[in-house]
Amino acid sequence: MDTKQITVTSPLLPDLDEFNSMLKEIWNSKWITNNGQFHKQLETELCKYLKVPYISIFTNGTLPLLTALQALRITGEVITTPYSFVATTHSLWWNGIKPVFVDIEESTCGIDPDRIEAAITPRTTAIMPVHCYGKPCNTKRIQEIADKYGLKVIYDAAHAFGVEVNRESILNAGDISTLSFHATKVYNTIEGGAMVIHDEMTKKRIDFLKNFGFADETTVVAPGINGKVDEMRAAYGLLNLRHVDAAIAARKRVATIYREELRNVLGVRFFDDMPGVRHNYSYFPIFIKAEEFGMTRDELYFKMKEQNVLGRRYFYPLISEFSTYRGLPSATPENLPVATRIANEVICLPMHHELSDNDIERILNCIKR
Repeated sequence: MDTKQITVTSPLLPDLDEFNSMLKEIWNSKWITNNGQFHKQLETELCKYLKVPYISIFTNGTLPLLTALQALRITGEVITTPYSFVATTHSLWWNGIKPVFVDIEESTCGIDPDRIEAAITPRTTAIMPVHCYGKPCNTKRIQEIADKYGLKVIYDAAHAFGVEVNRESILNAGDISTLSFHATKVYNTIEGGAMVIHDEMTKKRIDFLKNFGFADETTVVAPGINGKVDEMRAAYGLLNLRHVDAAIAARKRVATIYREELRNVLGVRFFDDMPGVRHNYSYFPIFIKAEEFGMTRDELYFKMKEQNVLGRRYFYPLISEFSTYRGLPSATPENLPVATRIANEVICLPMHHELSDNDIERILNCIKR
């Protein structure tokens, strides 16, 4: 019996020989950070791949969120989702902004546009939705609301690398979108992130802000931060960009098998592909209806763990349940009924490009048994 540990994810790694060759170039140039040749090349290549006009890369995925709020001068209150990784809401808190939570849609796990207007107050300045699991939010509805009330929209698109709707990148929605290139993501630079911007002037401002606010050797135009990417990770990212499509294709194959095998399992719900959407298969969440399935989500989660199959309860608990935020008026379970229920039903199954047929069979057997 195969008892090797099956992890929920596995990093996309570049070819070591190719990486060593690029490292030699860096060693020879002695230019290891601060807008080097590979940094510039990666931004250019990412713009092409992602079909976006401007991009600024960062040393992790949280700094673009923090910097976007600074760049757009967001204050007061921001409407957001409780169903995300904590960095989404932390970025608001760090900027002295009050998060206002609204419930999510069951169909996407993204923010429910029908709940946004009721949460707007005179202090509201922006909306921060999340393309959860890489499934596109209802960007049209969200933009209509933002335009009606004069609000900015910043998308946390950490999960949405390469996702398109009708061949248009969802990263072009809103005022700014941010990405994570963390090791667990479809595309990674070990640690890293990026911000997608629509105009050259804002791109320049962002680049100043991520380099302490320096516009030139003697001029500081704003109280900036250090978000610069070194040449080693830029080179790593350039190589991974060559292989990410193959990794996405491998993930799609896994998702297809999961759906075929789980479609008739009572008490297990999952997402199908959305029409017209190019998905990246970054996650495969299933949702357990305990009364139909015969055990709770947690019981299944720990049974899988006993079999050395590591799922993840992603996102549990809700951000609104953490001590920093649970005192907020919008953080109550009564205000967030769908998010509260989904957080208690979800398990993300192992999903990555290295899963073998035997791995997939073991994962499915844990659930079917």
